[in-house]
Amino acid sequence: MQLKQIARDALLKPLQAVSGIVERRHTLPILANVLLEPRDGSLYVTATDLEMQITAHSTLPGKEGQATTVGARKLQDLLRALPDDATLNVDIGSNKMKVQAGRSRFNLQTLPATDYPRISLGTEQLQTLSLPQRELRGLFKLVEFAMAQQDIRYYLNGMLLVVDQGTLQAVATDGHRLSWASIAVAGTESSSEIAEMTRQEVILPRKTVLELGKLLVDSDEPVTLDILSNQVRFRFANVELVSKVVDGKFPDFNRVIPVGHAKQIELNRVELLAALQRAAILSNEKFRGVRIVLGVDQLKIICTNSEQEEAEEELEVDYKGDALDVGFNITYLLDALSNLTIERVCFAFGDANSSALVTMPERDDYKYVVMPMRI
Repeated sequence: MQLKQIARDALLKPLQAVSGIVERRHTLPILANVLLEPRDGSLYVTATDLEMQITAHSTLPGKEGQATTVGARKLQDLLRALPDDATLNVDIGSNKMKVQAGRSRFNLQTLPATDYPRISLGTEQLQTLSLPQRELRGLFKLVEFAMAQQDIRYYLNGMLLVVDQGTLQAVATDGHRLSWASIAVAGTESSSEIAEMTRQEVILPRKTVLELGKLLVDSDEPVTLDILSNQVRFRFANVELVSKVVDGKFPDFNRVIPVGHAKQIELNRVELLAALQRAAILSNEKFRGVRIVLGVDQLKIICTNSEQEEAEEELEVDYKGDALDVGFNITYLLDALSNLTIERVCFAFGDANSSALVTMPERDDYKYVVMPMRI
């Protein structure tokens, strides 16, 4: 295969889109490679870790040839090191890939394209929906920080997606806090009337969620989501991402979300976030505890550490109810407030042993639950 006089970015951009999932440590040497396929007037670049597969393409008019695989990291690093306006000549032989740019020449080892493992796409399509990339990216941002990491309850190491009655809901929990967000989606389709009437749930693996967060952009360009029998597929711009789903039963999140908490306050999000960030400096590095002391027209934020140091912040609030002194992990509060973009937030409390509920004023499309801790 020969690619003559191609722009550096025609190879680098699709390579950058897919190489994030290439593992540095791998059991199969070929998984360190990307698959290069020039066909149909485009160059297709594919990477996989056997659980997820990403394909990106760039237009190369008139270019056809044999497919091959080459080391993803090395090729990407070489292309990045070349000038932005570099023009490449690429020649692929039986086990070598030669890249020439001006007076620079590189020989890279290749492995046969026929040995490259691919994820076969499922045939049973349960649901398809389309929405702007901005909305899906925003939905993920409100929820993804609450996913568990390496939890023995493997189904918590990911994000639940629910398609139900014209909404797309996302839920994540690590057992100590839970984040739920919902957006309206139009034009949902399914392969049968029965599927359209039933609720669809899938658990996206953590790595898939984080990779989508990098690839989706803040624009109105559409992203199409296909829910298959044991896979999900995302198609947007020049990218197609196929991922296996987590085979497990996500806990009933509706039972976790408290209702009827009487102690409610509304605060400026930025002021509260700044106060918590200052107090967190003197929090216990291991336990990260913070006391929330609610009294008439005031909210106190108190952090102490093992060196007997203390931070206290006081905020004015419109509150006339009973006093409350409850402890939380301050990191859990900071995570939620940092990922919201609204001006004001609502907090609802029960007693010192009850979860707190964070919501948006006059909206019911976001709920964040954080468990109390003993301080």
